[in-house]
Amino acid sequence: MPIRAMLRLAMPALFVVALLLEAGAARAQSPENVLLVVNDTSPASVRIGEYYAKKRAIPQDAILHLNVEPKDEIAPADSSRLIQAPIAKWLAEHNGHDRTLYIVLTKGIPLRVAGTSGRKGTGASVDSELVLLYRRMTGVAVPLDGPLPNPYFLGDTPIAQAKPFTHQSHDIFLVTRLDGFTVEDVLGLIDRGSAPMPGGRFLLDEKASWLDKGNEWLQAAADRLNAIGFANRVTLETTSRVLADEPDVMGYYSWGSNDPAITRRRFGFTFLPGALAAMFVSSDARTFAEPPDSWTTGTWDNPKTFFAGSPQSLIADMIREGATGVAGHVAEPYLDGTIRPDILLPAYASGFNLAESFYLAMPYVSWQTVVVGDPLCAPFPRKTVARGEIDKGLDPAMELPALFARRALRVAVGQTPNGEVAALLIKAGGRLNRGDRPGARQAFEQATALEPRLVGPQLVLGSMYEEAAEYDKAIERYRRVLAIASTNAIALNNLAYALAVRKNQPRDALPLAEKAYTVSNGNPAMADTLGWILHLTGDDAKAAPLLVQAARLSPGNGEIHLHLAVVYGAGGMMEGAARELAKAVELDPTLEKREEAVALRAKLRGDAKKQP
Repeated sequence: MPIRAMLRLAMPALFVVALLLEAGAARAQSPENVLLVVNDTSPASVRIGEYYAKKRAIPQDAILHLNVEPKDEIAPADSSRLIQAPIAKWLAEHNGHDRTLYIVLTKGIPLRVAGTSGRKGTGASVDSELVLLYRRMTGVAVPLDGPLPNPYFLGDTPIAQAKPFTHQSHDIFLVTRLDGFTVEDVLGLIDRGSAPMPGGRFLLDEKASWLDKGNEWLQAAADRLNAIGFANRVTLETTSRVLADEPDVMGYYSWGSNDPAITRRRFGFTFLPGALAAMFVSSDARTFAEPPDSWTTGTWDNPKTFFAGSPQSLIADMIREGATGVAGHVAEPYLDGTIRPDILLPAYASGFNLAESFYLAMPYVSWQTVVVGDPLCAPFPRKTVARGEIDKGLDPAMELPALFARRALRVAVGQTPNGEVAALLIKAGGRLNRGDRPGARQAFEQATALEPRLVGPQLVLGSMYEEAAEYDKAIERYRRVLAIASTNAIALNNLAYALAVRKNQPRDALPLAEKAYTVSNGNPAMADTLGWILHLTGDDAKAAPLLVQAARLSPGNGEIHLHLAVVYGAGGMMEGAARELAKAVELDPTLEKREEAVALRAKLRGDAKKQP
């Protein structure tokens, strides 16, 4: 396996995604604090992104274009590779870690990360996983199973003590999306969010005769709104009467289709621009595809009432009716994981913006919630945040935004107690990822001179030396690692490849490759290295099944398909060789010029001429 590919396995998360450039100034919670994300494979996403950017004067360099299939669900690996990684790259290239407060997704970006269900399930909304990108970029390992506490959640703290969102205290992003049944629905939502009105009424609809926390939170929402001066603008319905067909609505919360009394899809409200709405419903953001007009909510025991796998309410119906901000769930969040109305509505009425209000009221992240709306929407008077509280510029020692740098340093010091070494590693990672390879190399060398037992940086240096064709230096670094950790699979693998391919010593390399394959439990990269070295020793019979295994487990790796093609060709299996070579070049067109590919292509042409 080529060393550059193996490098990904060796590098800490900070070094993989934290690409860093110069700092930029930011206005306090303004469009400059927004990163707008558009999916170029979705015409709806592109149109909505263009409209929102114009409406909110989003700078052009704060619009990130993705290319991902516009469907509701995405695999975890694809979510990381196609959504989170490009966003992380943009943040680093624009030095946006601290000044970016809000990430705004657009219709056409997947909703749900596939996974298991239940309280310890691995499934979550794309948005809620993206909330934790800041934390991941500092190098913190984030578990995939179950929800995580939202650090911005207000909990039992009084609303008066809540603070506007910055990265001063919180290592997350606030993520919202611009979505709805149709593009026109979303454009209307954007218009309302950019010109909200501070008036209107708050409607709270309990489920009658139901002793439950949800009803307690609705009662508490009414009490809090009354306490801050909205007593004549709150309706708390405690009977089986359904609140509907009401004018001038600024806030709405109910049990939706979980209330037996509610049997209608739409409530006939006249929402004011800026109005928020949400429900205690477990699947109301499962899709933004529009049901037939004849569809209405139903019950779980009647599959004929299902739409998109559920009979429950859809938050997109409230967007269609005129709500400006809504929250829902892509899968079961459990009641304790829903948005708390007793925080959401009083926070909004107290002057917090749309994103802050929903996230103050959100108990968990890495979970099921989706927030729809313009994060900057704020109908009620609010306190501004000083620019210096959002972005404190670059840390001169680590060449990172200051707030982010402090957190990254704490993580690095946890891995190596020497603060000077930790700072050098952070600086090296930033330089490496912004293309300053000489500077990165220098910092890595300084760090490993101070602390020789650092395995990860030694492996990175080995890869850098190999890329520079300084093979003896690379081999020496890999040997240093093995002197510290004799079963390090990456060092074993990289050393084996370097000896076999760079120094033409495949027989000396073979035991190392075999050990790497064994300790990695058959990792496809290790299988590829072992198979290729066996081929170099002339043992194609043993090489072929290893390479077949590697290609099956890592079908998107062109290098592995090329190796398999060469081995097939060496064994006279020309049809298989041609197939695998074509696959390799399709995956990576640069492989066409590789010496092995050129030789195999010539061999295939010669074989074709021999055919009758």
